[in-house]
Amino acid sequence: MNAIEVEHLTRRFGGFTAVNDVSFSVSAGEIFGYLGANGAGKSTTIRMLCGLLKPSGGQARVAGFDVAHEPERVKGGIGYMSQRFSLYLDLSVRANLEFFASAYGAHGATLRARIDEMLERMQLGAVQDEVTGALPGGIQQRVALASAVLHRPRIVFLDEPTAGVDPLQRRGFWQLIRELSAQGTTVFVTTHYMDEAEYCGRIGIMVDGKLVALDTPQGLKRTHAPGRVLEVRGPGLARALQGLREEPGVLDVSPFGAGATVRVDPARLPPESLAGLLRSRGMDPLEMDEAEPTLDDVFLALTSAAGRTE
Repeated sequence: MNAIEVEHLTRRFGGFTAVNDVSFSVSAGEIFGYLGANGAGKSTTIRMLCGLLKPSGGQARVAGFDVAHEPERVKGGIGYMSQRFSLYLDLSVRANLEFFASAYGAHGATLRARIDEMLERMQLGAVQDEVTGALPGGIQQRVALASAVLHRPRIVFLDEPTAGVDPLQRRGFWQLIRELSAQGTTVFVTTHYMDEAEYCGRIGIMVDGKLVALDTPQGLKRTHAPGRVLEVRGPGLARALQGLREEPGVLDVSPFGAGATVRVDPARLPPESLAGLLRSRGMDPLEMDEAEPTLDDVFLALTSAAGRTE
């Protein structure tokens, strides 16, 4: 049985359509990633699925309940960590956890044991008596995540859970997310970090309110970032890249730092031919290494395609 079912979900704000005819499903226990630039419709989708915002059209069921007609039943079976920190900044870390756990019906020894467990797992024991608002942003995010999963929800929605968190703490977040999934919890997560998205079983990519792609990370790469990816560096790079996308066999060009990635169709433009082409454009000496396609390549290809269509 699917934990989430979405059919033609739409949300309008006046004349602006934030989510446009979106359909997908999420299996129980799946880690489902939802990617997109700011304003793509990710947070609006989550707010509808959490029963916080009524759809303008279509329908969705979360944990078997209709989000438009049974929003309170939806809220009772989920955990939600919003993009904006939403706990009580004037309460201590432990007091915040106690408040949110009691709101879901936990009490007594069960409540205390669960809070102690989450304080340890999220490495919050040393600050449990500190006022939450005085803590660094990364620690506040850990408190918010702990509160979202404290009551062991069947489905948890995490909207940019690692924003502002350092790389070491991000790994800890994702270890917990994978543990939740292994225990049967469905995780619906948005992120701007493409390396994190690799941990998801499937990924939906939103562009301007539309779901433009949905597949596993490897499936997305095969479909939207085909060919071979070459990393190139050398003097004269900027001049060599001018108009390179128009050359036969060049699928994409993405500058980064002092180099660029060039994705080619090897049947039309083998790597050695690309090297010759770049040298003829003034890149000499030239450094070129092969790389694996990434979700960044997929995201850039999809957003570029949407821009060309518009």
